Amino acid sequence: MQEFQVQKTDLHKTKIVDVDSAPLKDGEVRAKVDLFSFTANNITYGVAGDQIGYWQFFPAHGAEIQGLLPVWGFADITESKHADVPVGERLYGYFPPAEELVLSPVGVRAGQFIDGAEHRSALPQGYNVYRRVNAEPGYNGAFDEARALLFPLHVTSFCLWDCMKDNDWFGAEQVIVVSASSKTSIGLGFALHEDADAPTSIGLTSGRNAGFVKSLGYYDQTATYDDLSSIDTSKPTVIVDMSGNGDVLGALHASLGANMKHCLNVGLAHWEEGAANENIIKERSEFFFAPGHIQKRIGDWGAEGFAEKSNDFLMKSMVASKSWMKVREASGLEGLSEHYQAVCDGKFAPNEGLIVRF
Repeated sequence: MQEFQVQKTDLHKTKIVDVDSAPLKDGEVRAKVDLFSFTANNITYGVAGDQIGYWQFFPAHGAEIQGLLPVWGFADITESKHADVPVGERLYGYFPPAEELVLSPVGVRAGQFIDGAEHRSALPQGYNVYRRVNAEPGYNGAFDEARALLFPLHVTSFCLWDCMKDNDWFGAEQVIVVSASSKTSIGLGFALHEDADAPTSIGLTSGRNAGFVKSLGYYDQTATYDDLSSIDTSKPTVIVDMSGNGDVLGALHASLGANMKHCLNVGLAHWEEGAANENIIKERSEFFFAPGHIQKRIGDWGAEGFAEKSNDFLMKSMVASKSWMKVREASGLEGLSEHYQAVCDGKFAPNEGLIVRF
């Protein structure tokens, strides 16, 4: 069995490592990974690996300095010592970038189970749920690639839209989405576009991606990092920052001043540039953690209520993605190696999604 490791202190350094497959214990199953997506979001898991605990989900074999960046994808059960999870089950969920994963199913239901591995017990439960997709009404494997690419990102998009709406848009008349070409931003742009009550949306992006962002038709206005003066700073504004670029964020906060009503910090598309800047208004900024919002809404709506509302949005956004997203396939972990640096450096085309297939 092989796994794709990165160095925790330098995400650009990677290696593929051979690992012996562990024999199953009673109650465990072996899932052979079939495919997974790999985007800038997976790099963010590494950047925030220590603060949020992403390194803990799938500890790398060997040196402590090595880590595994979690990925979202599909796997098939090839061996089972659990009476309620037979060989042949197909799963959607959180996996290591590796050929297989041993799971300890608990809370087994018709449509899902939770990995009860002890080292994952204190981590956010949303990442430990595995969907038994063959039990889903109308499951169609033809959508597996789009689901692996977009569901993990667009559930955050849904939560951001819902959070802002639930807070009456923080009193804002416009929403600036920083790094508007990222797939999570595109999902949020879609949500705002579909909501007739949403404030005006502004997609902020680089000059090279401006044409693509405009072509989506989701944002009311497109602006570039080198032309922030095109943004009307007299309007009360909420910022959703997917970039982590401190200079851009500081410039926006400084120009908006009192009209910067709230800033939701989400991703780190420009993770190497850091978010520290003396102009950032910290008292009106917050780190947005989607699993926390999901737990809040499960408390408000119940698990089934959240699933119904979010899945309705996810299906619509996935169908809409056919108009802009192209899927690029890589073969196994060697294929991931070939594309990894481009994803890590933010050079992967915004209209493309990478799928690693074994």
